[in-house]
Amino acid sequence: MIETVLSEQKKFFQSGATLSVRFRVEMLKKLYAEVKRRESEIERALAADLGKSPYESFMCEVGLVLTEIRYMIKHVKKFSKKHRVRTPLSQFASVSYTVSSPYGNVLIMSPWNYPFLLTVDPLADAIAAGNTAVVKPSAYSPCTSAVIEEMLTCIFPREYVAVVTGGRKENGELLDGAFDFVFFTGSKEVGKEVLRRCAPRLVPAVLELGGKSPCIVDSTAKIKLSAKRIVFGKFLNCGQTCVAPDYILCEESVKEELTREIVREIERQFGKEPLKNPEYGRIVNEKHFNRIRKLIDGRKVVTGGEWDAQTLKIAPTVMTGVTFDDAVMGEEIFGPVLPVLTFERFEELYALLSDMPKPLALYIFSEDSAHIREIQRRVQFGGGCVNDTVIHLATSAMPFGGVGDSGMGAYHGKRGFEAFSHEKSIVDKKTWMDLPMRYQPYKQKFNGLYSRLLRLFLR
Repeated sequence: MIETVLSEQKKFFQSGATLSVRFRVEMLKKLYAEVKRRESEIERALAADLGKSPYESFMCEVGLVLTEIRYMIKHVKKFSKKHRVRTPLSQFASVSYTVSSPYGNVLIMSPWNYPFLLTVDPLADAIAAGNTAVVKPSAYSPCTSAVIEEMLTCIFPREYVAVVTGGRKENGELLDGAFDFVFFTGSKEVGKEVLRRCAPRLVPAVLELGGKSPCIVDSTAKIKLSAKRIVFGKFLNCGQTCVAPDYILCEESVKEELTREIVREIERQFGKEPLKNPEYGRIVNEKHFNRIRKLIDGRKVVTGGEWDAQTLKIAPTVMTGVTFDDAVMGEEIFGPVLPVLTFERFEELYALLSDMPKPLALYIFSEDSAHIREIQRRVQFGGGCVNDTVIHLATSAMPFGGVGDSGMGAYHGKRGFEAFSHEKSIVDKKTWMDLPMRYQPYKQKFNGLYSRLLRLFLR
């Protein structure tokens, strides 16, 4: 079936049907209208898969998807135009420009934690760039995957956009397919396998991965506001967010105050019994529930630590006295457990963080502009916020992506269009004149003229 779909899509792409801007805009408008029409259905699916509330589903998934589609509808014509660039005098007379062209048949593989957003967002970028697409949503979010399949099948023919559901078997078959480009969001280990499978055919890929994203709090930070924003970002989607603050690195002098305020904020945002809060989500499945539970050291818990195996809920948990040798620091947590570590001097952070895998996000809470500037300059990470968490991914005006262990490539907005495009460089040489100096037999008299032309260009 997968080979058949890919063959159909290749023929459709080769027909040129996806190349016109009008066609792309029409398809994006159809996608936008269908997402709007199915808002309630999507919210119910997200509640079934992850226990998300309608508000959180719209704020973090449906609303962001609609924003990205609108952005593409507005800008795709501009992005698709050829862009003039300067031509050296040595190439007189000619015009130079770049033009974006779609890769062709692309594969989009998405995860379970934001199953609607991380499937349809890159699909909108792929459509805007003029590709055909095969979409593979996660098997761990079956209700949302079913809605995505029904929605996309309803509005797009299979030779243009197709959905393949299933698990590892289907993933392997897809990665064996002769795609022109692969866009993957998920874990680092699976990302490595995707890259290995792309390598023999030299297929370009964007990998959106994850990692242990640090949250730095120094002694100048506004502690109450910092605690409020950290709790929001950490426990959103029950901690199952690739850019969630994975752990706190706070200055020793503010540790007690910060911890106290975080505990207060957890109660204020989720209530005294978070496990009974209907708007607090759950862990996606039993496997991940048990993995996260094992990371909690009851001796170091200052709040939370409770769980409910029937509902797969784990209370927002804060641990102090944590070191880098603890189990909770040995892997990306991807759950509602927040370890608090400390430092004495700010300068310690540069060496500490440079020795660790490059994270997808970094957050710093500080009123010290020198600290903020130096962290951004000296530490490598995908993106982040100053005095907030996670919100940097919620804009189409900025690229989103990782570096090193946290991924390669970026998307959202213009960078999303570029991710699914190849930029061609073109020199349009005019025929009404032809400079003789580049042709053999070379003549000494042209040496000086050629040097002068180069100097003029380099001014």
